[in-house]
Amino acid sequence: MNKGQKIGFNIILLGIVSLITDASSEMIIPLLPFFIEKILGVTIGIGLIIGFIGNLGESLSSILKAVSGFWSDKVRRKKPFVAAGYSLSATSKLFFPLCLNWEHLTVVRAFERTGKGVRDAPRDAIIAESAEKKKGKGFGIHRALDSLGAIIGAIMALLFIFILYPKSGEAGALDLIKLIFLFAAILAFFALIPLVFVKDRRDKSPSGYKIGLRNLPRHYFFIVLITGLFAIGNFTILIFLFHIGRFYTGAWHYLTPILLYVLFNVVYTLFTIPVGNLADQYGKGKILIIGYGIFGLTCVSFIFAQEIILFIVGFGVLGLSFAFIDGVQRAYISDTVPSNVRGTALGTFHMIIGLAALPAGILAGLLYDVNPTFTFIYGAGIALISMILLLIFYKKHKTIKIYTD
Repeated sequence: MNKGQKIGFNIILLGIVSLITDASSEMIIPLLPFFIEKILGVTIGIGLIIGFIGNLGESLSSILKAVSGFWSDKVRRKKPFVAAGYSLSATSKLFFPLCLNWEHLTVVRAFERTGKGVRDAPRDAIIAESAEKKKGKGFGIHRALDSLGAIIGAIMALLFIFILYPKSGEAGALDLIKLIFLFAAILAFFALIPLVFVKDRRDKSPSGYKIGLRNLPRHYFFIVLITGLFAIGNFTILIFLFHIGRFYTGAWHYLTPILLYVLFNVVYTLFTIPVGNLADQYGKGKILIIGYGIFGLTCVSFIFAQEIILFIVGFGVLGLSFAFIDGVQRAYISDTVPSNVRGTALGTFHMIIGLAALPAGILAGLLYDVNPTFTFIYGAGIALISMILLLIFYKKHKTIKIYTD
C-alpha cells in the first residue's frame, strides 16, 4: 500500500471510530435533559443545572485537550492518547444508568468528557497530517462520518422511545431512559476495534525542537481569542432540546426533541464535506465568518419559535451553523501552524474553548430560568460580535502563511 492510500485509510478508520462513538453518545444526549428533569424532580433552577452539566463536561474535555495535545507532540506518538481517550469514554458511559441525582450525573459526565479531552487533539493532529494539503476536506470527511453516527444514535433512541414508551408510560419513563443509556454504553466499546488499524505517523522534527506556546505564530493567538469569544455564547445544545420539550407532553415530550435532533445531525452531515471543500477553495476564515452569522440567526429564530414549523427551521439552521463552524475552526488552526506543534496548537485552542464553555453554560442556564428569550438574545449577540471581530482580523491578515506539511 502506498503512502497516499495509508493516509486516506487513516481518516476513514478514525471516521468509523467516531461514527460508532457518536452513535453511542447521541443516544444519550437528546435524552439527557429529560433524565436530569426526572432525577431532579422539580423544574425550578433546571436551566442552570442543564447548562452547568452540559458545558462542564465540554469545559473539562477541552482543557484536557491542551495537555494531551502537548504531550502527544512531546513524545511524538498520538495513537496511544487517542486509544486511552476512547476507552475511558466507553467505560464511563456504563455508569450513566446508575446515577441517582444530578451530582452523580455531573461526576459521570465529567469522566466521560475527560476521555474526549484526552483523545481529540491527538486525533485531530493525525487527521491533519493524513489530509496534507486538503485539511478542510479531511476534517469534513471525519466530521461527516462523526455526524452520521449521531444520526444513527438519535434514531435508535427514537425507536426505543417509540416502541417501548407506550408500554412503560410516563411512570416508567426513567427506567426506559436508563435502558437506552445502558445500550449506548455497550455500543461504545465496539468503536475500539477499527482504532487498532490506525497508523501513527511519527514527527520528523529534530529531537532538540522545543514544544511550547512561544513556538506558535502570533496570528494564531488572535484566531484563538476570537473563537474563544464565540464559545462564550455557544451554549450547550441541551438547552435547545429541553426548550422544545417544554411545548409537548406524553411520548412527544421526548420524541419531538429527538426528531429535531435527527434533523440537526442530518443537515450537519449533508453540509460538512461541501463546506470543507468550500473552506479549502475560498478560505477557512471566510467560511467561519459565515458560520458565526448563521449561529446568530439560529438564536434569533428561537426567540420567536413556538410552533413546530419554526422549531424545524431553527434546528435545520443550527445544523448548518455547526457544519460551517466545527471542522472549519480546527482546519483553520491546523493550516496556520507548523506540523511539529500542531498538537499543542489544537490542544491550546480546545483549552480556550473549554475555559469559555463553563461560564457560557452557567450564564445561559441562569438566563433561561429567568426568561428563555434572554438566553437566545445572549447567544445571538455574542455571535454577532465574534463575526465582526473575525471579519476585521481576516481583512487585515489575508496573507497568513499556510502550512501544508
